[in-house]
Amino acid sequence: MLVNGFYPVILTEKLEESSNFYETNFGFEPVFKSDWYVSLKMNESSVPYELAIISSTHKTIPSNYRKVVQGLILNFEVDNVDDEYERLIHSEKLPIIQDIKDEDFGQRHFITSDPNGILIDVIQIIPPNESYRSQFNEKIWSEK
Repeated sequence: MLVNGFYPVILTEKLEESSNFYETNFGFEPVFKSDWYVSLKMNESSVPYELAIISSTHKTIPSNYRKVVQGLILNFEVDNVDDEYERLIHSEKLPIIQDIKDEDFGQRHFITSDPNGILIDVIQIIPPNESYRSQFNEKIWSEK
């Protein structure tokens, strides 16, 4: 299959609040905005990441699936997680779901959440400990 695009779409009862959250805190810009759907794009990076938000009650959603999103984590890999922690948690006052920490499997990260309760894991890749290194098919970290 040749895929021309791939992006998550969040079903929500908080369309405008959710859109503002991702625009303000993560640098997404609206590409399309209506009263039931917002298409966002992040143009600052080399890959134009996309995210969409749709009203959970919109008629394009089959009626038995018109529920707000649940059980979702959005990962944002960054170059300096400590800077983002300072900005998002201390300056912007986003909720801290899991405080910043290093993981043996090769991540330094913290978890916050959006207005819908979607978890947002902000991650910096770090070298994994020896017991995890053999589980990687490719080297994604740099030795610093």
